[in-house]
Amino acid sequence: MPRAERREQLIEVARGLFAEKGLEGTSVEEIATYAEVSKPVVYEHFGGKEGLYAVVVDREVRRLHDSIYDAISRPHTDPRSLIELGTLALLDYIEEEPDGFRIISRDSSPYSQGGNFQTILSSIASRVEGLLAMQFERRGFDPGTAPLYSQMLVGLVALAGQWWVESRDTTTLSKPQVAAHLVNLTWHGMRHLQPQPSLRVGEEPAEADEPDDLSSTG
Repeated sequence: MPRAERREQLIEVARGLFAEKGLEGTSVEEIATYAEVSKPVVYEHFGGKEGLYAVVVDREVRRLHDSIYDAISRPHTDPRSLIELGTLALLDYIEEEPDGFRIISRDSSPYSQGGNFQTILSSIASRVEGLLAMQFERRGFDPGTAPLYSQMLVGLVALAGQWWVESRDTTTLSKPQVAAHLVNLTWHGMRHLQPQPSLRVGEEPAEADEPDDLSSTG
């Protein structure tokens, strides 16, 4: 097998093992056995399981960062749709990459530049805050509060998403329903919760619907 192809094979094998057993529960011997290579091959490519783990985590962090940032960076998008798109992007990642999400949400590793899950979420929130600050300033809100709101939004969605992926065997809520309820809470607040929330992504804003003005308190 060519060197580059072998490297990718080892990353994929290790990703599954790390998701199932974590960093400490996975051995180089296991990785080598599942990849059908000798242990020295793993050391040759990555220097050990810590180096391999760092590559796996950094790839997942980049994938999650890029998917969310792409979703919330669309031009000419109203504030509520930004929340919807960002929420769906995170839930999409959780659903489509369950192994990756288990790795970055469960393990705190000193070997990865990506850091632990809290560090990852904080980094995502720092990207969101610039978009929120622009919307706040346009609507007369203090843009200095954008970092706080971005941390709240990202943390809320991430924790709810983690609950959803771990509870899919017992809950009847689908991904769009979870996203709709999350947006319901973040957009309306507890005081203005709607009993049957729905998403508006892909729809034209209705004139009689709730205003997009963040300063409206009802």
